Amino acid sequence: MSGDAAGGAASSASAPRRGAAAGRGSRAPDSAGGPGSRAPDTAAGRGSRPPDATAGRGSRAAARAKRSWAAQVPYMIVLAITIGALAWIWQGGIQHAKEGTLALAGAMFIGALARLVLPKPRAGMLASRRRLVDVVCLAALAVGLLVAGLVLPIPS
Repeated sequence: MSGDAAGGAASSASAPRRGAAAGRGSRAPDSAGGPGSRAPDTAAGRGSRPPDATAGRGSRAAARAKRSWAAQVPYMIVLAITIGALAWIWQGGIQHAKEGTLALAGAMFIGALARLVLPKPRAGMLASRRRLVDVVCLAALAVGLLVAGLVLPIPS
């Protein structure tokens, strides 16, 4: 009889532990519907999206990609002029340094003007900081290149 009492006591003593382990905050697999379960929420509530929220994603992504290429046009123009001016200086040497430097100054002025006039989504990669900071930096670089290009002596 003492063995049964001890076994009964042991089984009743272990019952609350199992209950506590499977209670609130548990991650036990048999508590899928309980308050602490990690089962996916199928109802549209806080933090969940309705199933049709991703329906138009392909067309939006295509429109965004098209917009991003169109927004890069001012940057591409400035980049093309810059590359052309550097190539002009590279190929011509000291004889074309003055013209190339003035072309670089013009490219920076075009970039500053484009950043000043265009809104941020249309400015593309010309918009890296606030508008005033971008315009002042590009204009200062343009003025420096312009001064350097004007004071460069013409080689004889």
